[in-house]
Amino acid sequence: MGAFSLLSSWIDAATTPRPKKKFKQFQTVELRVRMDCEGCERKVKNALTSMKGVSTVEVERKHNKVTVCGYVDPKKVLKRVKGTGKTAEVWPYKPYHLVYYPYTAQVYDKKAPSGYVRSVDPTLSTHPDENNNPHAEAYTSLFSDDNPNACTIM
Repeated sequence: MGAFSLLSSWIDAATTPRPKKKFKQFQTVELRVRMDCEGCERKVKNALTSMKGVSTVEVERKHNKVTVCGYVDPKKVLKRVKGTGKTAEVWPYKPYHLVYYPYTAQVYDKKAPSGYVRSVDPTLSTHPDENNNPHAEAYTSLFSDDNPNACTIM
């Protein structure tokens, strides 16, 4: 019985499906990292190139921007950069020409690099569209024939 149970356990182990590993997608992670000198730049670059799955690392010290491409998790990249002792966050800016109104209240940022503005959720920014204007309906129904309180001058 001992040999039979051992043989059946091997067969069961070979025939049971194993859970498939979920592979990470190739993605680009952009970070804003405070770097002062070439030593800081080198320290961040070496920490990121040693990560598993990283294919390229580009550092722009002038804009305090680090771009990492590869099969990586953005949270792990951010954690690795913070582990070097540098302050880091996900890149908070968009190119200037991609923003609908770049000078609205929460979008324009004086600290942003040239050609960039802060990326904000489009529902938070105020656009002069009729969809976002709560008074637009009041203006259109003011002179309506269906409104009994409409202006009688017309």
